[in-house]
Amino acid sequence: MENSSLTSRQLYAAVKANPTRKRFGFGKKPALINIDLQKAYTCVGEFATAYETDPRQIEHVNTLAAEFRARGFPVVWTYVAYMESGEDAGVWGTRTNTPDSLQNIKVGSRRSELDDRLVIDRQRDIIINKRMASAFFETNLGSIFTFHGVDTVVVTGGSTSGCVRATAVDSLQRSFRTIVPEECVADKHEGPHFANLYDMAIKYADVLSIEETLAQLRNLPPAAGAGR
Repeated sequence: MENSSLTSRQLYAAVKANPTRKRFGFGKKPALINIDLQKAYTCVGEFATAYETDPRQIEHVNTLAAEFRARGFPVVWTYVAYMESGEDAGVWGTRTNTPDSLQNIKVGSRRSELDDRLVIDRQRDIIINKRMASAFFETNLGSIFTFHGVDTVVVTGGSTSGCVRATAVDSLQRSFRTIVPEECVADKHEGPHFANLYDMAIKYADVLSIEETLAQLRNLPPAAGAGR
């Protein structure tokens, strides 16, 4: 049984320090999913729901996205936003009606906008409005990946304990090799952040550094037609 006195950060550090843990690894055709890097979450101090990010999180995500594009691999951005009525949030939308709640992010609002610091190629990248935690739930993401022949999914964004974890679990359940670059995900608090990095690392994903993620990505042959 795990030592219950260890903090979530210590548990995660112990997993990282184990060199014998088997990995899923990269396949031949990865895709990048950047989860909900929108102003409701990334504008720390402006919105109460904003989570604290790694100081270089956006920079790392932009670096990954550029590398994926250069190699001809799909880049996906998701954001959360609902109708003014909120009916497309379903039962989820009945949980709270506080002004800063996720369910009150309306289509076209400032809170729904992707962060201005993100480098998005709006001619090539795929942008998906998701309404529940997982990027796969009732979206066309699965069919997009089938079309592109994707076998590996790299997940960034937030929050680690919410939409990142839900997407990683769904990714693995669809038999995608799943990678989470740890500097590219964030949560509102340290406890759930490290607890979920730990849990994903032992069950659902390879949780890697941004450096190792980029190194493995660069070892893959580019897709046909990359760079056009």
